[in-house]
Amino acid sequence: MVTPVRPRRASRLKSFEPEHEADEQARELFEKSSGALRASSESLLWLSGEDHGTLACMNIREVSVSLFLLSTGLLYSQPAPPGSSVWAEGLLSPRGLVFGPDGNLYVAEAGAGGTHTTGKICTQVPTPIGPYSGGTTARISAVSSSGTLKTVVTGLPSAKAATGDLQGVSAVAFVGDNLYALVAGGGCSHGNTMPNGVYQINQTTHSAQLLADLSTFFMNNPVSHPNAADFEPDGVPYSMIEAGGDLYIVEPNHGRLLQVTTRGKIRQILDVSAPLGHVVPTSVLWQNDQFWIGNLGLFPITPGTENVYQVTPKGCIVDHISGFTAITGLATDGQGALYVLALSTAAGLPQPGTGNLIRIVDDVAEVVLAGLIVPTGLTVGPDGAIYISDEGATPMGRILRFMPPLVGQGISQLPSEARMQVSVGSCTFSPKPEHGAGN
Repeated sequence: MVTPVRPRRASRLKSFEPEHEADEQARELFEKSSGALRASSESLLWLSGEDHGTLACMNIREVSVSLFLLSTGLLYSQPAPPGSSVWAEGLLSPRGLVFGPDGNLYVAEAGAGGTHTTGKICTQVPTPIGPYSGGTTARISAVSSSGTLKTVVTGLPSAKAATGDLQGVSAVAFVGDNLYALVAGGGCSHGNTMPNGVYQINQTTHSAQLLADLSTFFMNNPVSHPNAADFEPDGVPYSMIEAGGDLYIVEPNHGRLLQVTTRGKIRQILDVSAPLGHVVPTSVLWQNDQFWIGNLGLFPITPGTENVYQVTPKGCIVDHISGFTAITGLATDGQGALYVLALSTAAGLPQPGTGNLIRIVDDVAEVVLAGLIVPTGLTVGPDGAIYISDEGATPMGRILRFMPPLVGQGISQLPSEARMQVSVGSCTFSPKPEHGAGN
């Protein structure tokens, strides 16, 4: 819990003035970028080396996207992609987005990590990703309809990998008037004492209270096919939505779809690794009485090889839409359109400026926005516009606003016959471990 800072206008400036601990650490990272690159040169060489068998195990966290951005100068202000505008700037690695009942846009921010390590206390994430260094620099911010940016809560767990990538608050969601945060930078393996999990946010006292301890759940309920090369003991839960008064979460490293009730009960709906292996699911959506799960896939990126899977409420994968690349977000406008966000569409390692947004309406699948710089989350606003976390792997991230064109008037149409539809299928059920509130 940290005292909130004063409301601030969304900045368009290249300079960076700290307002609290997280901002100060972010500025230090910004100013010392060249040194960070030198210190991480060995890891980057490993990432680009010829050991393709090892490289094939990589996912979003094994590539130091933030350091890659630093090396290309993209921490400085970049023009918004054509058709979009900058809604807010100066965000600490922005991730998931949600509009609250007050009309404000709430932003999950991963933070800047910290300096605390736990090397001899618990199992660490394997090198070159681990070990992590932890701190409490993650936060949640809110952007008003007039563009005023304010801090909702700070002091949440954040962790920086040995490669420079950041974990912290990864998603936010409302159940009624109550705000919840999904934390991915917590746990001993991330250098923190506060666990990964779902936290309820008190906006009056600007504090957070643990609702569901996901770190403990993950350790007590292993998946069928964990990936040893990059295994995260505390997990890295990435996406969270509300549906029917409960919260639903996707965890990419292990591969899980979870339900968390407002009383703190955790139930695993699907072990994604059991039928699919290590596909790295990153996003979840509820539409047409079904879950839709998008996957990032492995690095190096092979364009067009990832999917949006259709999952029944009982955890059966019954169909999929194919032809996507490195998915980091899913959204719907509530009128039949499915939006799919891509981190990077270039072959190989992620290339800033190649992220895009695809819309599917009935039989029409088209790119509606291109030129995104490592986008990490999105939501549809009450005004019908799309809001996207862009430059999401940097301490100078931003939110873009984009009004989608009419159907058939996008940048380019996709050759695939992608459709947003509910199919009938069958599957083999996987075990459903549960963890009751307070256990």
